Amino acid sequence: MAQDSEIDGYDLIGDVHGCGRSLIRLLEKLGYRAEDGVFRHPRRRVIFLGDLIDRGPTIRLAVSVAKRMVDAGEAHIVMGNHEANALAYCHEAPSDSEREWLRDHTPRNNRIIGRTLEQFHDFPLEWETCLSWFMTLPLCLDLDGLRVVHACWDELLIADFLARCPDARIDRDFLVESTRHGSLAHRVLDRLTRGTQMPLPPGVEIRSGDGFTRRSFRTHFWCRNPRTYGDVVFQPDNLPLGLEDRPLDDSERERLTYYPESAPPLFVGHYWCKGVPALPRANIACLDYSAVKYGRLVAYRWDGESRLDANRFVWVDVSQEGIHD
Repeated sequence: MAQDSEIDGYDLIGDVHGCGRSLIRLLEKLGYRAEDGVFRHPRRRVIFLGDLIDRGPTIRLAVSVAKRMVDAGEAHIVMGNHEANALAYCHEAPSDSEREWLRDHTPRNNRIIGRTLEQFHDFPLEWETCLSWFMTLPLCLDLDGLRVVHACWDELLIADFLARCPDARIDRDFLVESTRHGSLAHRVLDRLTRGTQMPLPPGVEIRSGDGFTRRSFRTHFWCRNPRTYGDVVFQPDNLPLGLEDRPLDDSERERLTYYPESAPPLFVGHYWCKGVPALPRANIACLDYSAVKYGRLVAYRWDGESRLDANRFVWVDVSQEGIHD
């Protein structure tokens, strides 16, 4: 097997969310072929952007395809918020804690992970293996010429994180600490896998397209001097009428981070984009195009360019997946 230094480039793949059959179709479209149970390409490697699990009909297949590729050295991967959620949901809290699990088993949290647990129900050892594997996934990658994180690249926070965890991987102690709001572990895991959430004004809420009621909205990190909510909102759900023009106050601006145009190309997932894949900026690509909502499972074929090119997006429509099987 060729080392990464001997390949032509990377194929970065956005949030799969249990659409395993679509993942196989996308890999085949990219020129990967299954050999001994592992999808391989003679001159390229894959980078998965996290969120392999939850919501879709073929979650075990999606995890198996990605894990086999990573284990064989044919792919890299970063942790998504859904893998982080699964780890916390399935790990008991310390004995001195008031909670039973690191992530409470509330109706909302049960619903988010429900399809994953259903599909692994008859395969408990396989699920334990998956959880162990999730714990080994790095939160970010800074490779030669490109960067990868599931939701948000925060330079200062990542520097503090790597000073503590040089390989960008967490352990159980870090996971436990991440449940304490304000701790370094909480700030790192929250920002890198979930991005920045901006609270809505009191009494205002959004009925999201995924059926949840939200009292905050997702923001991006590539506006140098944002002035209004509309300058930074980055999600498929529209803000309530009039909030696009609402000015950001100083405390809200302090919540945001900025990724400069001079920085290496950055690839993220997480944000449920819609329509034809496009670049928000010449050095940033979001590859989450709502695959599990009959959207597109999207890849970007990176060959070393410092300015990204929208013509390098490759995708498959997920209408054939059978989301409601």
